[in-house]
Amino acid sequence: MAKHELLIRNGMVIDGTRAPRVRADVAISDGKIARIGRVDPSDADEVLDATGLVVAPGFVDLHTHYDAQLFWDPYCTLSGWHGITSVAIGNCGFGFAPVRPDARARAMLSMTRVEAIPLASMAAGMPWDWVTFPEFLDSVERAPKAVNVLPYVPVGPLLVWVLGLEAAKAGRRPTEAEHAELRRLLHEAMDAGGCGWSAQRMMPDGPSSVQRDHDGSPMPTDVMHDDTCRELARVLRERDDGFMQMLMISGDNARDRAFHEELAEIAGRPMLMNVVQAFDHRPEIHRRVLAWLRGCRERGVRVVGQGLTTDAGFAFTFEDWNLFDDAAPWREATTGTLAEKRAKLGDPARRQALKDHLPVTATGPLEQIVITGPKLERNARWLDHSLALVAEKTGRHPVDVMLDMAVEEDLRTEFFAAPPNGRIDYLKEIVDDPYVLFGVSDGGAHTKFLTAGRYPTETICKVVREHAMIGLEEAHWRLSALPAQVAGFRDRGVLREGAPADVVVYDYERLRVLPAEIVHDLPGGEWRRIQKAEGYRWIVVNGRVTMRDGEPTHVHSGRLLRHGRA
Repeated sequence: MAKHELLIRNGMVIDGTRAPRVRADVAISDGKIARIGRVDPSDADEVLDATGLVVAPGFVDLHTHYDAQLFWDPYCTLSGWHGITSVAIGNCGFGFAPVRPDARARAMLSMTRVEAIPLASMAAGMPWDWVTFPEFLDSVERAPKAVNVLPYVPVGPLLVWVLGLEAAKAGRRPTEAEHAELRRLLHEAMDAGGCGWSAQRMMPDGPSSVQRDHDGSPMPTDVMHDDTCRELARVLRERDDGFMQMLMISGDNARDRAFHEELAEIAGRPMLMNVVQAFDHRPEIHRRVLAWLRGCRERGVRVVGQGLTTDAGFAFTFEDWNLFDDAAPWREATTGTLAEKRAKLGDPARRQALKDHLPVTATGPLEQIVITGPKLERNARWLDHSLALVAEKTGRHPVDVMLDMAVEEDLRTEFFAAPPNGRIDYLKEIVDDPYVLFGVSDGGAHTKFLTAGRYPTETICKVVREHAMIGLEEAHWRLSALPAQVAGFRDRGVLREGAPADVVVYDYERLRVLPAEIVHDLPGGEWRRIQKAEGYRWIVVNGRVTMRDGEPTHVHSGRLLRHGRA
C-alpha cells in the first residue's frame, strides 16, 4: 500500500515562513504534510508534477461575509478561485446568530444594504436550522465546504438578542444584568468554537457612516456603548484567547485609535483594525495610520492593521447602489423602493443638497466616475465618458449628468468608480510595512459591485511580478502565515511537516486575474459580478485537490475551524 495519498513533485516550494525557496517534493498523508524533501513517486497514490510551478501555502482571507453564501457555495467564490483555502466569517459585527425565528427576516434584511447581499438569495439559500450561535456553528459544520471556515462572533446579533432591536439601534447602554448576559453569550459562542468578536464602529461622534441598515439607520454596533466593548474585551482576557476585529474605514481619528489600543490592552489579545487605505488626494491619512501602528508595535500593543491592497473598483447602478451613505442627502435619496429612489433622485428640489454634499468615501471624486453602460440609444454617445467630461461638453453639473441619465433609464445605467487608492507609490508605502495584512476582500458582500476577492492573485501579479515591491517569500508570508497567526488559525498558513495540507500550486508567469463578468448563479434568481483567475494548476485543502486548472473537482474537504483548529 502506498505510504502517501498525494505527492506534489519537483515544485519550487515557498513555505510561507520567509525562508528561501527550495525545489522539493511535498508528500501528503491523512490531510497533513508528511514530508518536504525528496520522495519516491512510487510511495504515493497520486502524483502531481509541479515542475516549473510554485508550491505555497493556501491563502488566508480574514475579511469576508460568507456567512450566508457558504450554505450554497462550498468554494466561497470569489475567494476559492484565487487560491484562498481558509476564510474568516462574521466580520464587522454582522451575522445570523443568535437570531430568534421571528427575527430571521429582519436579520436578512439588515444585510441587504450594509453588505449588499441580495435578500432573495439569503431567503432561498440559508437553511435557518439554528437559533443559538453554537447551533449555527453546527449548521456550518454540516454544510459542504471546499474551504476552511473560521468563525468570528459578530456582536450585532448579540445586542439585538439581549436589548431588542429598537434599543440596540438606539445605542442604549446595557444594564449590568444585560452586560452579564452579553458576556454569557460570548462565552457560550467561544466555548462552541468562536474565535473572538467583531464590530463595525464607524459613528462614534455622530451619524456619519458609509455602511447603513436597509432603511439608512445605523447598525447596532455603530452606536453600541463603549462600555459594552470593554465588557466583551474582558471576556477575552478571562479566557486568554481569541481576538477582536473592528472596522472604522480610515483610522484617521485619534479617538478611534486610542479606543483600539484600550481594548487591546484590556483584552491582552490582538485587535484587527480595518482598514488601512491610501487616498490619492490625502496621503497624510494612511501615513498617520502606519505611524500609529508602528508605535503600537514598539509599545507592545497588539493592534494589527489590515490594508486595502486591491484596486478593484465599483461597477454599479442606482437600482442597488448603497455606498454613498457617508453623505446624508445621498443616503436619504438612495433608500426605499425602486420607484421611491427614482422619484427622489429625479426631484429637482433635492439636487442642490446632493451637489453640496458630494460623497467621496468609497469612490473618490464623484466627477471622475465613468459611464460604462448607458441603456438608451440617445445616451450611447457618452459611453466610457467621465461625468466631468460630459459635464464639460454639455454645460451641466456632474451630478445632473449622472442622475438625469440614471432616472431616464429607470436606474439601470451602469457607472464605474475607480477606487480612491490608485497611486502605486502610496500602495508601496502600505506594502512596505511588513506587518500590515493584505486583503479586505469583503468576499460574499457587495456582490453586484465589487470583485476584491481577487486580491491574492493581484498581489502576486502586481505587487511582486510587475512592480517588484516585495519578493515571493515575503508575499506568501503576508498572504498566508501572518494572517493565520494574527487571527488564530492554528497550524495553518505555512508548509511544514505535520501541518494541515492547504496548498496552492501555480504558474508564476501565467498567473492573472481574468476579466469581470456577470453570472446568474445565486439562489433566488439573483446575479453577481465575478472575476476568476488563470494560472492556478491545483488548489489543495486538507490534503485533497479541490480545484484543478480553475475548475472545481467537487471535493468538499474544507472544515469548520472551531477555536481555530479542525
